[in-house]
Amino acid sequence: MARVKGGKATKKRHKRLMKEARGYDGTRSRTYKKAAEAVRHAREQAYSGRKEKKRQFRRLWIQRINAACRERGLNYSRFIHALAGAGVELDRKALAEIAYSDSAAFDKLVELTRGESG
Repeated sequence: MARVKGGKATKKRHKRLMKEARGYDGTRSRTYKKAAEAVRHAREQAYSGRKEKKRQFRRLWIQRINAACRERGLNYSRFIHALAGAGVELDRKALAEIAYSDSAAFDKLVELTRGESG
């Protein structure tokens, strides 16, 4: 009985992985074993990177909102608390965009929170 080596299926699987490793440095783009390792690590980092990106954007939005609040004599945490108390359901992404691009609208939100906190 002869052993089964996989032939076409193995070749196809290797080819697909090597295509994904194209552009990597040195052996990582040329030998299957190193390329497989590099691709696995790249996939792991891409997965965690997608999660990290969400955290980084939230931090950016909070910084923008905080900066806009401080220009108006308020701090971020009191502003967010007062917005919640006033029933405003804008997320931080929307608030940051308003703070960045439409200062008149942000001023109205600040006035709304001043009425709520005072």
